[in-house]
Amino acid sequence: MPRRRRSLTALTCGAAGVVLAATCAAIPADGPDDEGDLAGKSAQQISDDALHALLGAKSLRLRTETSTDATKLDLTLDRAGNCTGNISKGKLGRVDLIKRGKDVWLKPDAAFWKSQLPGDEGDTAARNYQDRYLHGTTDDSYLQSLATACDLTAFQKSVAPQSPAPQDPSAPSVTLTKGRPTTHEGTRVLPIVKKARDATQTVYVAIKGTHYPLKLTTQVDDQTSTVLLSDYDHPVPTYTPPPGQTSDISVLEGGLQAA
Repeated sequence: MPRRRRSLTALTCGAAGVVLAATCAAIPADGPDDEGDLAGKSAQQISDDALHALLGAKSLRLRTETSTDATKLDLTLDRAGNCTGNISKGKLGRVDLIKRGKDVWLKPDAAFWKSQLPGDEGDTAARNYQDRYLHGTTDDSYLQSLATACDLTAFQKSVAPQSPAPQDPSAPSVTLTKGRPTTHEGTRVLPIVKKARDATQTVYVAIKGTHYPLKLTTQVDDQTSTVLLSDYDHPVPTYTPPPGQTSDISVLEGGLQAA
């Protein structure tokens, strides 16, 4: 049934949108003033270093959330388009996700089934597919939109700066400043705060070792979005569900269309 096909597609497309939309900065906090070897660098230089480190990553863990949508991502992904993790829609449910090459496995939870299918259909699907993965490939339109959410290269392109037109009078005035060093998930970081018109973006940059951006947030009026980045260059787990734990997604779609 087309309406029901769109339900899962909306979840995955929304996830890709969050990845691309939530790619700016974090919330400053106070802390000791030790900036390490970043002390002699300007805010612009540190921002450039962090961007260079991010663009050079071969894999990483990506977590996102935004105040405008219940969708949250927690994915480990690489440049080859492989990933593993989950996409959550809050009370509407969660889908565990594995992607290796063109193959995709999804495992929706009971809340997802019940939120997407009416009445007894949701209860039946939750019972029939409990702890089972739905398997398909990106040739299937049902799963194709996952390719962007799982592709580190696409994410890296989305955060690469776009140069404004020379002497563009519409370009907003931008200020870039250092915040005070703080701690993020046990790592000392230096916030770099960027302000342009009504938007405030902050990037938390690791002080020691490679100066990776570890937390990025943006705030426009009352709306906020956050991206957490970690596990740089750690390989994506290669586990894929065995056939006994999977159902072909085309069988499920056929059943829904016939219902």
